[in-house]
Amino acid sequence: MHSPQDSVVYIVDDDISVREGMAWLLRTRRLLSESFDSAEAFLDMLARDGTALPQQVGCILLDVRMPGMSGLALFEHLLSNGIAQAWPVIFLTGHADVPTAVDSVKRGAFDFCEKPFSDNALVDRIEQALSLSQERLMARKQQRLLQSRLSELTDRERDVMRLVVEGLPNKLIADQLDISVRTVEVHRSRVFDKMEVKSAVELANLLRALD
Repeated sequence: MHSPQDSVVYIVDDDISVREGMAWLLRTRRLLSESFDSAEAFLDMLARDGTALPQQVGCILLDVRMPGMSGLALFEHLLSNGIAQAWPVIFLTGHADVPTAVDSVKRGAFDFCEKPFSDNALVDRIEQALSLSQERLMARKQQRLLQSRLSELTDRERDVMRLVVEGLPNKLIADQLDISVRTVEVHRSRVFDKMEVKSAVELANLLRALD
């Protein structure tokens, strides 16, 4: 579970009373927040940060209607570059915007909360969004680690690995690759070492994480 100190709630709303009220509410639950008065200001922060994808746990509270770039346009941008997957988006909507917000949830937003909203219900959803962010960032980190391990395999080790995962015994692998059984055993051992697994089943499960 994430801790309040390692997560940030980003509040993007042109209404200062909403930003200040939300920041105060989050402080009462010991959650850190950063506020932005426009979609453009939030994008400027991302550009200054300079990272292609977030490393820190977070979520975004996003007003649907704002001057300049709308919340919906910002959401589309965040979907296209993967940030909305790492930082789940909760839309803050007026009654007239509910159908639009519902459609956005179908397209990948985490949820929407209609103004005026229940403070406790909203913060509960924020906590759930932060937990989802943590899960996704950890999964992404695991995938990067797995890709790094795969990059260390030689072409022949990859050939052996593919057949090991298919469940073939060493003798059949040797026949298919036209190499000795001893050579298969050596490559198999190296694959297990580099991939940090102890069995073919564990290796197969690890590779499924890349699908």
